[in-house]
Amino acid sequence: MLIALFGALVGVVVGVVYGVLLQRALVDQGIGVLAIPWARIAMLVLLAAVGGVLAALWPARRAARLNVLGAISSA
Repeated sequence: MLIALFGALVGVVVGVVYGVLLQRALVDQGIGVLAIPWARIAMLVLLAAVGGVLAALWPARRAARLNVLGAISSA
């Protein structure tokens, strides 16, 4: 979950920075206002966190059922 959340937050920061830079570069063409949909961004970051949890469930359950001594002896 932490990796998914970290990736989502880094993506948001990079996206906002590039958006601001692009808006400033295009100000001569009439694009003077940058609208950032913070509610949608927050929803997608939350969705990334939930996706990270769901993606980790299957390997975690499999590891929890694993016989540790058997896995160590066969490696």
